[in-house]
Amino acid sequence: MNSKEEFIKIYKENIHREGADKLLSFLEGTHSDFFEAPASTKYHGNYEGGLCEHSINVYHCLKDYLSRQRVKDTYKMKYSDETIAIVALLHDICKTNIYKKGFKNQKINGTWEKVPTYEFKDDMPYGHGEKSVYMIQPFMKLSREEAFAIRYHMGFSSVEPTNTVGKVFEIFPLSFALSTADMEATYFCEENPQNKM
Repeated sequence: MNSKEEFIKIYKENIHREGADKLLSFLEGTHSDFFEAPASTKYHGNYEGGLCEHSINVYHCLKDYLSRQRVKDTYKMKYSDETIAIVALLHDICKTNIYKKGFKNQKINGTWEKVPTYEFKDDMPYGHGEKSVYMIQPFMKLSREEAFAIRYHMGFSSVEPTNTVGKVFEIFPLSFALSTADMEATYFCEENPQNKM
């Protein structure tokens, strides 16, 4: 099963909210490159299909984190399969249609060569997590905790004031869990050229 098939399988098995079918149709449609897009221009998942693959990795990391006994018993984090799938699979929907294929000159074995690359071009610069929430909401409603989790999934690596992020994590623990899963997927599950330097 390829990444797109796995994403759709997880999505359809877990997300049954009104409008979910329309959102999936958008992601699969001609006005979306979600399944072909990279996850970044030069870091993790900077290849075709990287965004979809990253979303699946975050899903598995989040499921694993939330299945831990300590997380369930001590932290009292218990979320539906639907909520877990929504926040993990859709946290980076904001990256749809923002990476364009291009070329750059790179020195390879002492010789400059033209190599393919991705360039960042966002025609709707509405932030990161907040843009994902903004893109999901016309299709289906999010709970307050789901919206905050997606909005603050970058955690302390975002440009937000640290006291704001900390307060969000305190009020909405799913935000912390999603941020943790996102970092785990980014730094440990995915190929990151920066880690090879």
